Amino acid sequence: MKPFLYDFFIQLYGFSIRLAAAWNPKAKAWIEGRKRFPKFTPEKKRIWFHCASLGEFEQGRPLLELLKNKFPHYEIVLSFFSPSGYEIRKNYPLADHVIYLPLDTPKNAQRLIENINPALVIWVKYEYWFHYLTKLKSKNIPVILVSGIFRKSQPFFKPYGRFWKNILKCFKIIYVQDEASIQLLQDIGMTNTAISGDTRFDRVCAIATENKDLPEIATFTKNNFTVVAGSTWEDDENLLAPFIQNNKSVKFIIAPHEISTSNLNRLKVKFQSAIFYSDWKNDLTSRSHVLIIDNIGMLSSLYKYASVAYIGGGFNKSGIHNTLEAAVYGKPLFFGPNYQKFMEAVSLIDKGGAFSVTSSADYKEKLTKLMQDEKKLQNAGSVSLEFVQSNLGATSIIADYVTENRLLTN
Repeated sequence: MKPFLYDFFIQLYGFSIRLAAAWNPKAKAWIEGRKRFPKFTPEKKRIWFHCASLGEFEQGRPLLELLKNKFPHYEIVLSFFSPSGYEIRKNYPLADHVIYLPLDTPKNAQRLIENINPALVIWVKYEYWFHYLTKLKSKNIPVILVSGIFRKSQPFFKPYGRFWKNILKCFKIIYVQDEASIQLLQDIGMTNTAISGDTRFDRVCAIATENKDLPEIATFTKNNFTVVAGSTWEDDENLLAPFIQNNKSVKFIIAPHEISTSNLNRLKVKFQSAIFYSDWKNDLTSRSHVLIIDNIGMLSSLYKYASVAYIGGGFNKSGIHNTLEAAVYGKPLFFGPNYQKFMEAVSLIDKGGAFSVTSSADYKEKLTKLMQDEKKLQNAGSVSLEFVQSNLGATSIIADYVTENRLLTN
């Protein structure tokens, strides 16, 4: 790809978002959030963290918090590309500025970088914006990619990938999650690479340590066998429905990915005996065996009360949601067939801590075997916990690099 073609597609993308804003709330939020160009006072030292969305923020959060603690005199600028990340974390207390990343044009890149004037930039996992990264390199501002994951299908590794390969050269160092990513990068001559592992392991461990008790959830489960289904979509709920309807002695907690009124009403129709969490917490007498979570922010704490967890998204093109949030509590995991892009899911299946299911009958068969074999249930949970514990430490590796190379000063 040539830079002028890249610019054409960026402008086309911006135009399509503006068109979609007429009927799509997320597109409208994307446009509205970028109407004001961010400005900063020039005299401050700053670290700039960029995250595509909420998941990448949670991935980079352990490093952000460690660097903020270690270098408190630096301001933190946190940028998001997606409204779903910005809207939920716009008041994040450890960030001095939370902003939308303006569209990647030469003018926007020049203005934003001059305004922030960062001492260090942390790019979380992916999003390879040509003008931002090349402008940062031209100004000799160090950029670190953290928790990167690379696959052979990406354009960097194609015969036409020279343009994208040059973007990778803008990073001072690329920290990746696994050996396969290192090998792919080395095969195209990239030497600014190192394995750190995935900072998400550190994050979920911190969440579990700080975890709040939810006595109303304990009341609901009452020591019954409990399935917590997190970030579910309609295909996931269709798969779960027959087992839920035919197993009233098993408690189910469903935390849907989308909590719009229309989606919650759809779930209430599908699971007619279910009760919403907002109703349950005010009246703990309901005998329903299905609890629908109608808020955002509880899921990571809910998994503690599960006997097994079902992770949603496995029937979508984008794949499954965060498996580690449940694995850190030592829970066996179930999810749909589209998990191959997620190293931790592949590893957990190989080790026996997770199970992929393709249909309601498949789910019933595999879950029933676990329910009937306490030893197998406990072993699968132990595998999940040991997997998380054996992969801790990525945050410290990256922070040590920052300190040892004097990228930030006290």
